[in-house]
Amino acid sequence: MDIITKNEKSIFLLGFMGSGKSTVSKILAEKLGWKLIDMDERIVAEQKMSINDIFAQYGEEHFRKLETSLLQRLVEGTPAVISCGGGLPLREKNRQIIKENGLGVLLTASPETIYKRLIGDDQRPLLKDSMTVEHIAEMLESRKAAYDEVAHIVVDTENKSPLEVCNEILKAKKPL
Repeated sequence: MDIITKNEKSIFLLGFMGSGKSTVSKILAEKLGWKLIDMDERIVAEQKMSINDIFAQYGEEHFRKLETSLLQRLVEGTPAVISCGGGLPLREKNRQIIKENGLGVLLTASPETIYKRLIGDDQRPLLKDSMTVEHIAEMLESRKAAYDEVAHIVVDTENKSPLEVCNEILKAKKPL
């Protein structure tokens, strides 16, 4: 397994909302015997409020600062499987931290698939008032360069089970 060596660094699961990061990260952490950190869950626990409430009270920029602060703390610890928020790679500082401290794994899916996975989910503040395939496609396009910059491995999750996606990550031959 070329991507995981004895001088292991964290694996960062990246991608748009609904790409499968949370589900795949649980399986990947279990297979590796590594700690799992879901950044959104950690922020909610630390702030004692939902992401929707953080966005509503303090705005997206404040949330992005919380992400960066948490990311900086996480890379100082033991290597882990880290499920990142979909917008985390939008900040240059976050991309730099990931590139210097681990393996970026980008999970992708079509706008239509993401829409199907997220429809009815009211915990996505950036899609709250515009849950459409078109809006998702626009957001994906606007994030593409940031995602591509930080991805060491790209795995398309279309028509694959979370276990199949996890196995594809583990079989990847692209070294850090």
